[in-house]
Amino acid sequence: MKKTVVRVVCAIGQAGQIGLDGRLPWEGNRSPEFVADVARFFDVTRGHVLLAGPKTIASVPDFARADRELVVVRSSMDPEDTLQRFAGRVVFIGGGPPVWDAYARFVSHWDVTRLPYDGPADRWFDARWLTGGGEVARNHRDQ
Repeated sequence: MKKTVVRVVCAIGQAGQIGLDGRLPWEGNRSPEFVADVARFFDVTRGHVLLAGPKTIASVPDFARADRELVVVRSSMDPEDTLQRFAGRVVFIGGGPPVWDAYARFVSHWDVTRLPYDGPADRWFDARWLTGGGEVARNHRDQ
């Protein structure tokens, strides 16, 4: 049986920031580094599957919907069963802490870009995901 290749492509701020109020903290920033990061995300995921929560999937612009398979994941879905549906394909896991907590153990490649953002956030990248961690109930950066 062909194996599903599971990857993540994401961006973090200078201190590991990944979210603020349900969005990317730098969303809307038109500086070249930020624009290039978004363009790269859509280039890298083109032709593949993007599994993510409903908010992330809803945020994919119309121009990018035709050239990748978008699949909404829910906490009630078993990650292993979900990934088996895509045997032989490359699957990118999008989202943030809840989705990466569930899927980190399956990820073979993390493609993380560090952006020049050093502002506020309420969600942080957790290095335990890189070693197949997961099961992180929430980020504890400031505790």
